[in-house]
Amino acid sequence: QVHLVESGGGLVQSGGSLRLSCAAAGSFFTFDAMGWYRQAPGKQRELVAAITSGGSIDYRDSVKGRFTISRDNGKRTVYLQMNSLKPEDTAVYYCNVHTVIVGVAYDYWGQGTQVTVSS
Repeated sequence: QVHLVESGGGLVQSGGSLRLSCAAAGSFFTFDAMGWYRQAPGKQRELVAAITSGGSIDYRDSVKGRFTISRDNGKRTVYLQMNSLKPEDTAVYYCNVHTVIVGVAYDYWGQGTQVTVSS
């Protein structure tokens, strides 16, 4: 089992910054990708940023230049530094770990952390 613990959400004014953290614990040895998704009320969950085990990074267009994803392999932790936040960034942010074990893909999710950006 994999357990993801998120932290760092909160309320911030437009233009402010927040840093999300997600620590992974459990009986898996490697991961293929760790990332952050978000879901706003009435909308579908969407990918915000992801980083692969090889270090490749992907961002959705609307956060490029404002958000930075990074990871600490030793701590099995992934971070999302969010700068220049906008009201449209308001959502519940979910940590995701994608791993393949003996040819079978697994996705694990955190419990979500609320990010609210006031105008």
